[in-house]
Amino acid sequence: MLLLGIDIGTSSIKVSVVEADTQKVVVSAHYPEEESLITALQPGWAEQSPEMWWNCMLQAFDRCKASKKFEAKDITAIGIAYQMHGLVLVDKDQNLLRDSIIWCDSRAVTLGNGAFDTLGQEFCLSHLLNSPGNFTAAKLAWVKQNEPELFAKVDKFMLPGDFIAMKLTSQITTSISALSEGIFWDFKTNSISSELMEYYGFDYNLIPEVKPVFAEHGKVDSKIAELTGLKAGTPVTYKAGDQPNNALSLNVLQPGEVAATAGTSGVIYGVSDQLAYDPQSRVNTFAHVNYTETEKRLGVLLCINGTGSLNRWTKNLFSNAVSYQQMNSAAEKINIGADGLQVLPFGNGAERMLNNRLVGAHFCNIDLNLHTQSHIFRAVQEGIAFSFRYGLDIMRSNGLNPNVIRAGKANLFLSDLFLEAFVNSTGVPVELYENDGSVGAALGSGIGAGIFSAPAEAFSNVKCLQLIEPTITTAYEPVYQEWLNLLNKQD
Repeated sequence: MLLLGIDIGTSSIKVSVVEADTQKVVVSAHYPEEESLITALQPGWAEQSPEMWWNCMLQAFDRCKASKKFEAKDITAIGIAYQMHGLVLVDKDQNLLRDSIIWCDSRAVTLGNGAFDTLGQEFCLSHLLNSPGNFTAAKLAWVKQNEPELFAKVDKFMLPGDFIAMKLTSQITTSISALSEGIFWDFKTNSISSELMEYYGFDYNLIPEVKPVFAEHGKVDSKIAELTGLKAGTPVTYKAGDQPNNALSLNVLQPGEVAATAGTSGVIYGVSDQLAYDPQSRVNTFAHVNYTETEKRLGVLLCINGTGSLNRWTKNLFSNAVSYQQMNSAAEKINIGADGLQVLPFGNGAERMLNNRLVGAHFCNIDLNLHTQSHIFRAVQEGIAFSFRYGLDIMRSNGLNPNVIRAGKANLFLSDLFLEAFVNSTGVPVELYENDGSVGAALGSGIGAGIFSAPAEAFSNVKCLQLIEPTITTAYEPVYQEWLNLLNKQD
């Protein structure tokens, strides 16, 4: 029995076909080879074309089919993971109205802050568990305010994964988890927030049909079956944001369990059973994939916008003359602390953990007679690790104290140097797993289709590859304190 997983990333779209019985990957592919374009029409803006996501998904699926390892018609269920917080708008004929305003776009901060002030801090934090900040609801309000003629044509708003499901099935649905990440969900009334809808002047008809994460979200229609080779009627049975999906993939489902990623952005994601919130909304709480009204499972999310994106920028700065592996090897030859060179990795939009400030990326204390590109490589990875430490300290102050963090062996977690800096600056061991968002989405579809009786069964074969424990925390602590002092000077 075959399952199809689709991961709508910021950098590329990945597709995997997974054998349900063994949980083994039959074939995977991604597209494009180079990282996808983010359009910035103004400073602090970030947009992508949803049609680009769709076309890249088709290209990636074609690559999978070209392997001749499976028949597309044998796929029995489809799951979708997607970059969180993006806004996609369509008219009544499901025509796309504009490019998506994606997760790292900062244009709506003032509109979110306005809702926070007017509705009241206590109400927003106790009911929404977040400030409306820079999330999907505020992005929708920006369109309403600044593009009124376009807004008048909007039939439904969606998250990125909802759009891909719509393209497959011609049906538009969402979930409590998706609405909570958009800051539309009232956790006290367990319903869409009437106060937020009224404040922004949104019509309830804009909201798609709400279904569980693990449920049928439509069936592949005949035109798409002809285009893709999928069997008409194949159900989409799972949709989740990339970070809840990553946590699911790492079997992080119960209170106290914690996952991390360090791709384009950096995330620590912990599970709680409490309707808790950060008083400053620097970390955010959403409904996890297994959230129900009777068994509350909340995902507490720390997001750092510029982690892998900074590492990529650094690589591109040297005209791609070095590979990531070469960068890592060169950085390992430099002393801890990069001989005084410090980097603040905050150049990819407003940072929620810094109260939605646009701090920017900073390279500080450069000594022209001492520092080389190898120093830059090390300082970048240390600066990223220190930003994780900073955010984890916020999470600790709100009661989340992980004994271990699970991560996929991918992106920055492929770097021994980054792992060393991460565990020794945070003081928390890391368990590494073979982990992939598209594979997690595929297995999620198996849960939604009833092929697996529970999430634990779907990920029963997940095994730890490596445990990295802190060994030299005393060497990193003074360097972190210097980094923290530098950050505090940006206030």
